[in-house]
Amino acid sequence: MPNKRKLKKPVKILIICLSIFILLGGSFAFVLYGPWKNFRVWLITTAMTTMNHQYLATIFYSDKTIDKVLKDNYVKESGENTDASQIVFNRYESSTMFLNKYEKDILTHDAGDLYKRINITGNKLRGYLVAIYDPSKIKIAVSKYMGTKGQMLTTMTKDNNAVVGMNASGFIDPNYNSNGGVPHGIVIKDGKVLSNKPRAGGNGGLIGFNKENKLILSRMTVSEAQSQGIRDAVDFGPFLIVNGKPSFVKGNGGWGSAPRSAIAQRKDGIVLFLVMDGRDYAHGIAGADMVDLTEILLNYGAYNAANLDGGTSCGLVIENQLVNKPINGSGQNLTRAIPNAWIVTK
Repeated sequence: MPNKRKLKKPVKILIICLSIFILLGGSFAFVLYGPWKNFRVWLITTAMTTMNHQYLATIFYSDKTIDKVLKDNYVKESGENTDASQIVFNRYESSTMFLNKYEKDILTHDAGDLYKRINITGNKLRGYLVAIYDPSKIKIAVSKYMGTKGQMLTTMTKDNNAVVGMNASGFIDPNYNSNGGVPHGIVIKDGKVLSNKPRAGGNGGLIGFNKENKLILSRMTVSEAQSQGIRDAVDFGPFLIVNGKPSFVKGNGGWGSAPRSAIAQRKDGIVLFLVMDGRDYAHGIAGADMVDLTEILLNYGAYNAANLDGGTSCGLVIENQLVNKPINGSGQNLTRAIPNAWIVTK
């Protein structure tokens, strides 16, 4: 599921909103209900993809308006599953000619490098891309308390001696306590099924690596995953790109703008971890939507790609340091406990 974070002082937020309305008078109402719909679409899609912040849309807009906006902003996946035969691992020579600057960024590195970090900037976006050159080193790490509570990404990466770590799937949160203990869907680690809970939603499915170290995106059951040799996997979505074909995204995809994470693999086997900052309104960084994620990953040659959990779950750790700049629903520079993570080991 998308980001779920309980807002501890909703009444205070409402008072602030009303105070702004009183101070600005009709101008605030004009922003909410005027002819320019960008703010309305952003507010509704961003709020309605959370469990605890939906009132930020419902206090201002009718069910009919909200329904219309959501119907005009969605992701329609291709319906295909990954064709693993199209992923062919390639070693590049030093004389390689680069098609564009994105290829140069990915392919220019020292021999023996396990990964490379690339900063993403521009168009009110700020993010961090990590190219991983040996996908056999990518694993799933899980909270040692899985089923009860999650752990921080920094803790999981350190406990597993990982050089890179990124958040993975969402989690079930019936009491809105955000403890990250029970993951959505299937979780497979080293070929063993650790969890098989209900899926998070309509889009997406299994996101995992098979024994050939190829990223597989597919709707499948546990038995199907085992028969296909899936070694490490989680369940989330939507799928952004499958077999080189991007999903159709109407509007902003219906997920709004927020901190985002995604995983992808190029046709040459190089894996991409992508984490985008958000909620940093002081610097004009609201976050990324599904269009942004897809465009960035296509630029860097993604052939298969999937969205991962977003919001306060988003985290990227490199060499035991949190690289991204998280801001939670209360405005604090904090991430939250999560059930699992993608890690890169030496």
